[in-house]
Amino acid sequence: MGFRCGIVGLPNVGKSTLFNALTETAAAQAANYPFCTIEPNVGNVGVPDPRMQQIADIAGSQKIIETQLGFVDIAGLVRGASKGEGLGNQFLANIREVDAIVHVLRCFEDDDITHVEGRIDPVADAETVETELMLADLESLERRVPNLAKKGQGGDKDAKAAAVALQKALDLLREGKPARLAVPADADEKRHLAQAQLLTGKPVLYVCNVDEGSAATGNAFSARVADMAKAQGAGAVVISAAIEAEIVTMAPEDRPEYLEALGLAETGLARIIRAGYELLHLLTFFTAGPKETRAWTVEKGATAPNAAGVIHTDFEKGFIRAETIAFADFVALGGEAKAREAGKLRAEGKTYVVQDGDVMHFLHSN
Repeated sequence: MGFRCGIVGLPNVGKSTLFNALTETAAAQAANYPFCTIEPNVGNVGVPDPRMQQIADIAGSQKIIETQLGFVDIAGLVRGASKGEGLGNQFLANIREVDAIVHVLRCFEDDDITHVEGRIDPVADAETVETELMLADLESLERRVPNLAKKGQGGDKDAKAAAVALQKALDLLREGKPARLAVPADADEKRHLAQAQLLTGKPVLYVCNVDEGSAATGNAFSARVADMAKAQGAGAVVISAAIEAEIVTMAPEDRPEYLEALGLAETGLARIIRAGYELLHLLTFFTAGPKETRAWTVEKGATAPNAAGVIHTDFEKGFIRAETIAFADFVALGGEAKAREAGKLRAEGKTYVVQDGDVMHFLHSN
């Protein structure tokens, strides 16, 4: 599985510039006026992972297929969106469909680029967006919870359980806190909260869009965002959308030198992906052979049959066992045959929990 991140923020913070850079496409129009992005643009990018080349070299693979990360560039939100201001209704509908929110915040000064509220204050910008999302969730739950509770009183056990779970989120929203802070008592409550598709129930990654000179160290604006993210239990990364836009115009072999000159060890894309994986509790496993080395994504805690199902649903249904080699053993021993000889290829059953970097081969019935 991959996952989809919705890029959100106020107008003119660099969302579309970032989207274009991340997906190496000009599909989204970047311009200095609000609502230049009207329909959500969707782009998929391969997740870079240096382990893949090592595995491919050992396995003699003809090609490498990376797992995919989806980005959705969503129209800029303005104050009053929860009541339909600007493109509010469309914004809220689009954001329900993503797994996580990448919230771009303007952390740079530039007199040539207008700010929709006339000032540079990323924390206030974040609060504006969060408030609109909370108001929308509040309105939704104040209708749904009483209806569910009424059904529960009539003997509908599932509705009763849903009412209890969503009441926790409603109580938080009434206190001015996002629904993602709700702590489910059990797996059933977790399911009901997930099914509710609450806007503030989604994990958030704050992306501080700084000027080029601050890309390596951040600045006073991004430091405030980092403090806010820490207090919320959210993620935060510092990037320069302008630098990312420049990088994608370069030949791949020229990029490392350019990054090094700026004091950067990697691209903003790599930092966003790593932060996104951590945010969504994801990990990567691999399949490898002469034809291809391929990366796959599952949630942490996924079992071997779950992983098999990511490749094909029939693999999960007919799962027999998984032949598994840890990445470090695969590389150190030089591949599957020698790992088998050394006793490092393990036959794992249905209860095995997949580990990041596992190189796996699934045996299944037809």
